[in-house]
Amino acid sequence: MLSFVFPLLIATMLGFLAGLGVGGGSLLLLWLTQVVGMTQPQARILNLLFYSPAAFIASMFRLKKKSLPIHVVLPGLVTGCVSAAVLTLISVNWDTDRLKQLLGWLFIVIGIKEIFYRPRNARQPSRIRDAATASTVSLRFLPW
Repeated sequence: MLSFVFPLLIATMLGFLAGLGVGGGSLLLLWLTQVVGMTQPQARILNLLFYSPAAFIASMFRLKKKSLPIHVVLPGLVTGCVSAAVLTLISVNWDTDRLKQLLGWLFIVIGIKEIFYRPRNARQPSRIRDAATASTVSLRFLPW
């Protein structure tokens, strides 16, 4: 029973973080490859199946609260989907160890960027500034 409960708790925690936009999908990739021992392609597929419903539900809550402007989100959504499809096709022929190294470097670069990033609210038009404010981690969209 414990072999089922612990992964369920981890999945619940990662799902909650993914819904908040904290990076639950990235954390799940690390969990699956480093702790569970899955291969990179298996972890990618499971991560996609895991993250998609959480992202959809979080987006529906934000659309309902009108804190997610679709005209700001749509370009990122389209380019993200196209990029994911193209890079998945490219990565099929790559060595999984190389993919793990590239993913690790990507996490390091993003982490450094997040540590030193300073928002430029003064120079942004108001609709973009409002979208950036709405995308910060917040519990406003939760029903309770």
